[in-house]
Parts: sequence; C-alpha cells; structure tokens
Amino acid sequence: MKCPLSTLLHKIWKEQAMSRKTVFAVAQMGPVHLADNKEATVGRLIEMLREAHGRGARWVTFPELALTTFFPRYVYDDPAEYDRFYEEGCPSPAMVPLFDEAKKLGIGFYLGYAEKVTEAGTVHRFNTSILMSPAGELLGKYRKIHLPGTKDPIGDPEFEHLEKRYFEVGDLGFPVFQSDVGRVGMCICNDRRWPETFRVMALRGAEIFMLGYNTPTRNIHHNEAAHLREHHHRLSLESAAYQNGAWVMAAGKCGSEDGFAMIGGSAIVAPTGETVTRAVTEEDEVISYNCDLALGEYIRRSVFNFSKHRRIEHYGPITAQTGVEIA
Repeated sequence: MKCPLSTLLHKIWKEQAMSRKTVFAVAQMGPVHLADNKEATVGRLIEMLREAHGRGARWVTFPELALTTFFPRYVYDDPAEYDRFYEEGCPSPAMVPLFDEAKKLGIGFYLGYAEKVTEAGTVHRFNTSILMSPAGELLGKYRKIHLPGTKDPIGDPEFEHLEKRYFEVGDLGFPVFQSDVGRVGMCICNDRRWPETFRVMALRGAEIFMLGYNTPTRNIHHNEAAHLREHHHRLSLESAAYQNGAWVMAAGKCGSEDGFAMIGGSAIVAPTGETVTRAVTEEDEVISYNCDLALGEYIRRSVFNFSKHRRIEHYGPITAQTGVEIA
C-alpha cells in the first residue's frame, strides 16, 4: 500500500528536524471603553499573563493598542485631548505592573501601545509594539508602517478611522529579533494584509510572527459583509504562515467598544498554514499551543527555499512603484 504524500512529508520532517517545542499563548482582549482607566486594563493583561503561565506558556502575544480603547475612531484637534492615550518611556508608569509580573513569572511578551517620543527636540507619535524577553529584557521595538484610514475626518459619526491623524508611519522597518526560542518578527494590524511585511521578515530569518490588531467590523472603503472581515483576516494569517514557513501569533482587541464593534478571531497558525487554535469569544480569552518551531523547516527547505527559487530580477516593480501602472 502506498504511503500518502502528507504522511511521507511528515516522516521526512520527523527524520530531518529536531523538535523545538515551546508553548506560546495569545491573549485576546474584550472591549476597552473610553472611560476605562489604564490601571484596570493592565490588571486584565496581568490576569491573562497568569493564566498563560498556568498553561506552561513561555511567550504571550497581546493586542494592538492594548492599554486603551481604539481612540483613532474619535476626532480630536488638540494634543492635550489625546495625549492621555500615549505612553512615554518603556516601561511607562502604566506598564510597570505588567513588566514586573512577566519578569517574576519568566514569560516573554509582545505588547502593542501608542508611543509618544521626543527625538532631537521633535515630538513623534507611533503605533508601536515591543518584544520583552522572559528575563525582562527589551529585545526590540516595531512601529506600524501600513497605517489605514484617513488623516481628516470623513464625516461619518458612526465610523471614523483616523490612524493617519494620530500616528506617523513607522521608521524602524521590519526588523527581526533573536529570542531564546527562535527569531521573532513583529507587525501590527493592517500590516498583516500586505505580503511584503512577512516576506521582508522571513528574508531576515523570522521563524515566528507576532502581531496585534484592532479591526472594525465596518470597512472605511466599502460596505463589506462582516463575515468577510474575519475571512480576510484568517486568509492573511494563514497565507503569511505558509508562504514563509513560520508560526503566526495573532491577538485581537475585539467586541463592542462603546458601540463600535471589532472582530475577534485571535489565532495561532502553524507554518503549514493551518490554524491550530482560535479564540471563540469576543472577550478576554487566552489560547495556547505547544508549537514545534522545527515544523517550518521542511517548507523553508522545499517549496519556499528562497535561495533556490526566488527570482529577484523580476520583482523590480514591488519596490520601484507604489500604485498600479499600466503601459
């Protein structure tokens, strides 16, 4: 009897790759309302951190803008009105309890937040994520590059998406950071929809992609069905994982924040493109999986062996032009 191809591939993988198993957790957040204070919100993160620790997790991924409501839906003109949403310094005073608990438990984490920083006398504001090691060391920082929405209000009181108003385009590129378990790349929300995001990190050796998101059920560009929002979200995660032979950890902040709905669907996706676990609520929820980081190695040696199969001489338009050009 012939051995099925999937079984044969699995056998080859088992023979050629040593197990590198680590438990990863994704901590989804339910709504954070405008009136909620950071102390209470960080308390929720700490509770999920403890739950992840109880499951044996060594790493936790938290959402984008995890310390506040998704404030870019509101129109503010004066920095004095919106600076309360930003953190200055790392850790900021609001972050300290989370940092202390994570170091105590020996858990590394990804955390998304609004960053305000003064560089060369100029104030900058970014949609940022950081990567902390289980030993409590800052391994790296990422600033969101693909900012969606608009700078000026569109005049729809039920839907504004003003990230371009409150954040600058990230200036750190797509770096990859060495952790105790493997090489980690970070991105944020809308970045996941752009394949260039993951390919750049993969070319730098990323084996794990961590990302947080806050994704409205409504679309600024067109009246897209709500089910398609989650479908496209899953499609982005699964294709990124498979096409780069890497694990994906995706954490959402979801549910109805003061009447503004956001999708759930936090997930861990294997390098095979299979979602191995997924949140089933729109509340605070921890999901976890014992991830074998060696699983992606056979994909990176075969179908997506970049050094053997990529043809960069034909990829010029990807970096030479921004929009579509038809001769």
